[in-house]
Amino acid sequence: MDGRGRIAEPVTGAEPRAWAGAAPASRRARTRWNLARTRVERTVRRYLLPLRNVQVPRGSGMMAVMAFVLASAAFGAVRGGHLPAVADELRDWRDAAANLAGFRISTIALAGNRQMTREEILTTAGVTGRTSLLFLNVADARARLLDNPWISAATVLKLYPGRLHVAVTEREAFALWQRDGKLTVISGDGTVLEPHFSRRFAQLPLVVGAGAEVKAKAFLAVLDAYPQVRGQMRAAILVAERRWNLKLESGIDIRLPETGVAQALDTLVKLDRDKKLLSRDVSVIDLRLPDRVTVRLSDEAWAARDETIKDLKPKKKGGSA
Repeated sequence: MDGRGRIAEPVTGAEPRAWAGAAPASRRARTRWNLARTRVERTVRRYLLPLRNVQVPRGSGMMAVMAFVLASAAFGAVRGGHLPAVADELRDWRDAAANLAGFRISTIALAGNRQMTREEILTTAGVTGRTSLLFLNVADARARLLDNPWISAATVLKLYPGRLHVAVTEREAFALWQRDGKLTVISGDGTVLEPHFSRRFAQLPLVVGAGAEVKAKAFLAVLDAYPQVRGQMRAAILVAERRWNLKLESGIDIRLPETGVAQALDTLVKLDRDKKLLSRDVSVIDLRLPDRVTVRLSDEAWAARDETIKDLKPKKKGGSA
């Protein structure tokens, strides 16, 4: 011990003591951690302690549960592809409530329909027995009507509290159009009205070929000036989308030029009047050249011609004895 009663420590081999005022590394780390925790605690108390005074309304838990259930149902409907069915069901509930409130459609005035039935028009417009006048979207109903090829114009009016007025303008069935072996009903502007043949349109003229549906009206208007030809027409065939051929009921093919169709028909009518050309046994009348008419005999007429020529030829005499 030293003279003051303290235990003397050897200097040699002993670890040096930290210098005055310096703390060990572990102590400095703990100090920094304590300061950071203190700041976090202060921040939490500053923002969360005021929430203790907030009063939660009664039933909030039930509302939260219902919101969770509805969100889960909506997610399941979207993932399962049931959203259209759910939307239809919601619309039915909405319309039912409006109907109970006095906005039921009690009277429907329909005008302009001839080819389409009343049920077809209302179904196309989306009007059913459950539809309410309040929630009927007239713009959507009109757009749905115009999507039908038979309807060229439509008007939908709501007259509260319960009257609905629907007026349509229908296209006229103009001709039968054949392409790639498929027969359809078309209007004068070329719109396909029905994608299949119906017996009620059997008397319509027949046009054949690509592009014939849009060019038929102008061509048949020219042909109407020649009733003796139009009355015998079985079909009008558009060739290469440039010119027309006529197929008559007698089987005669009339080949018309690309331009000057009226002049060619004038020539045909004159020949028929003077020579009874359309009544003769021919298969083709070619009017494509403006300065001449070419006629081809039918197979039967050609065979009869050959026989006649054979009969007219002189027979060879037998050899001398």
